[in-house]
Amino acid sequence: MKQKVSVPFMLLGILFNVCLIAANLLETKVIQVFGITVTAGLLVFPVSYIINDCIAEVWGFRKARLIIWSGFAMNFFVVMLGLIAVALPAAPFWEGAPHFNFVFGMAPRIVVASLSAFLVGSFLNAYVMSRMKVASGGRHFSARAIWSTVVGETADSLIFFPVAFGGIIAWQELLVMMCIQIVLKSLYEVMILPVTIRVVKAIKRIDGSDVYDEGISYKVWKITEI
Repeated sequence: MKQKVSVPFMLLGILFNVCLIAANLLETKVIQVFGITVTAGLLVFPVSYIINDCIAEVWGFRKARLIIWSGFAMNFFVVMLGLIAVALPAAPFWEGAPHFNFVFGMAPRIVVASLSAFLVGSFLNAYVMSRMKVASGGRHFSARAIWSTVVGETADSLIFFPVAFGGIIAWQELLVMMCIQIVLKSLYEVMILPVTIRVVKAIKRIDGSDVYDEGISYKVWKITEI
C-alpha cells in the first residue's frame, strides 16, 4: 500500500468518485429526452464506466478495484451524511425541508439497490476489460470498451431496478425501463468513444503505463494488492 500513484491516476480517481456521487443525487429528477423518460443520473453515470475503462486499460484491474471500492465508500459516506441531515430537525423558519428530504432522504431499499448494482456492474466492467485486453494482446480497444460497458451496465440495471422497484412498478414496465437504460448508456459509450480513445492514448504517453493483467487475482476484496 506504499506504492506511489501518478497525477493522472489520482485525477481520474477523483473524477470517478465525483461522478458517482453526482449520479446518485441527479437520480432524484426524472427528465424527458426526445420523448424518452429517464433519470437525470443518466447524464453523468455512464462517465464512471468510461473512467473505469480508462483505469483498467492503463493501470490494470488491481488499480480499478481500488478505485471502485473508494467510489463505493465515498458514495456510502455521502448517503449516510444525507440521511443524518434529514433526521435532524429543521429550523422553524426554513421552508426547504421537504425538497431537501426528497433529494437526500433515500429509502433503504434504494440505497441497497444503488450500491449493490454499482459494485457488481463496475467490477464486471473492469474484469471484462482486463480479460479481453490480455486475450487480444492489447488490440481492439474500441470493442473492449463497448463490450465491457454493455456487460457492466446490463448487470447494473438487472440488479438496481428489481431491488429498488420490484413490487412497486409492474414487471413489464420494469423490463422496458431496464432495456432503455442499458441501450442509452451503451450508446453514450459509443458516442464518446473517440474522446475516450484519445484520453487513453494521452495518459499512456504521459504516465508511461500500459498494464497487462497476467497472473493476477481477480478477487474483489483484495484491495491491498495494488
